[in-house]
Amino acid sequence: MDLAVVLVLCLSCLLLLSLWKQSSGKGKLLPGPTPLLILGNILQLDVKNISKSLNSVKVYSPVFTVYFGMKPMVVLHGYEAVKEALIDVGEEFSGRGSFRVLERTTKIDGRCVFAHGQHW
Repeated sequence: MDLAVVLVLCLSCLLLLSLWKQSSGKGKLLPGPTPLLILGNILQLDVKNISKSLNSVKVYSPVFTVYFGMKPMVVLHGYEAVKEALIDVGEEFSGRGSFRVLERTTKIDGRCVFAHGQHW
C-alpha cells in the first residue's frame, strides 16, 4: 500500500472516532448549534459583538450549549435565564469550580485557598 493511502485511512479513522465521541456525549448537554470538528462554534460567533451573535443562536432556548474548540460551554442568555439560575435555583450554582492547575501541581484539592462545601 502506498504511504499516502495509509495516512488518509488513519486520518479518516481518527476523524470518525472524534465525531463519534463528540456525538455520544451530546445527549447529556443542552441543544445548541452544530459545532465543527476541532474549531467548535468559534467561526459562528462574532468576537466583536458576542451579544448579537448569541441572539442569533438563541433559537434553541435562553440556555444552550456552545463549543469553544472541543470544550462545551453552557450559555445563559437573557435576564430571565440568569435570574432563574442565580436566584430561583441559586443553591445549585453556588459552589466553586475546581482549579485543575493547582490540583495537578500540588496534588491537593485547594483546601485553604479554594475551599468550598464540606471542606470549608
